[in-house]
Amino acid sequence: MAAVNSDFWAGKRVLLTGHTGFKGAWASIWLARMGAQVTGLALPPDQSPSLFQLAGVHELIESRFVDLRNPHAVSAAVSGRTFDLVLHMAAQAIVRTSIEDPVGAFSANVMGTAHLLQALRDQPELKAVLVVTSDKVYANAETGRAFQEADPLGGKDPYSASKAATEIVVQSFARTYFDAWGVPVGTARGGNVIGGGDYSRDRLTADIVRAAQAGEAVVLRHPEATRPWQHVLDCLAGYFRHLESLASDPDTPRALNFGPRPGGPSVSVGELATLGVEALGGQPWRHERDPNSIEAKSLAIDATLAREALGFESRLEAPEAVTLTMEWYRRQGEGIAARALCEEQIAAYEGRP
Repeated sequence: MAAVNSDFWAGKRVLLTGHTGFKGAWASIWLARMGAQVTGLALPPDQSPSLFQLAGVHELIESRFVDLRNPHAVSAAVSGRTFDLVLHMAAQAIVRTSIEDPVGAFSANVMGTAHLLQALRDQPELKAVLVVTSDKVYANAETGRAFQEADPLGGKDPYSASKAATEIVVQSFARTYFDAWGVPVGTARGGNVIGGGDYSRDRLTADIVRAAQAGEAVVLRHPEATRPWQHVLDCLAGYFRHLESLASDPDTPRALNFGPRPGGPSVSVGELATLGVEALGGQPWRHERDPNSIEAKSLAIDATLAREALGFESRLEAPEAVTLTMEWYRRQGEGIAARALCEEQIAAYEGRP
């Protein structure tokens, strides 16, 4: 399987949105390690602690706090700068938050993307754009079948619907503007990502860590639910490979799923929580069903096309992804610096066959 090409990224001018988030902080550290010149656009971190702050990400890249819902702010942030590649990850990414504030989710995810693409129309040296959406963009009938890229888009909750709508916005901008200029614009549909440094609200690993630190039992709403768990390094490696290919091969598929290796072991919410509790020495989890929840009970995506088109598939099976994640939190709790832990795990990942 093809690995991320660090030589490709060396010296590239990269616009990265969402750099203050969990995945964005990891992406910033990895891109800087490969020699990319990164400019980050995002809101300030919305949780404390945050990996962005713990790892000193602002020391590695040019960090700018910008609200993508404000078209004038986005235009001003991009104007006068030249970028080779764009990785758009900024989003309102929490399902329950989108239920509490649906208009905010559509504003951030749909209009934020439209504002960014509009601003990028004046980028003369742009080679490729990749917009990260979600595995939840598909119309989910709860059959348990893994979704493929050609399946219908949909969304029962505001988050899922906003990401499906984002896919349509991206296609419209690509076909109306960017295709004519020879600039491919793609979308990456990633699975549920885990890894060290995620402290977000309503994220399972973050909830497990917080409960363990407080000596309490983490509460699970749907322990039987299955998700396409993927380590953050596998997810980012897929995004990077997709951008590499978009910039160099016109036949690269525009939309690709990124998730666990097809046929790999699955891990339920309860199983993941058990592994996390065992690693951190916390209390056994307990179940409190939420009768008002509209979250999907089963969700799976088929990442075969990424393997066929990019020569890429996840290297870390779900149990190992959980182990690496909890090891990060455990060692960080023992005093090891967050950035050093990230760089160590990135180096180990790069060295895997």
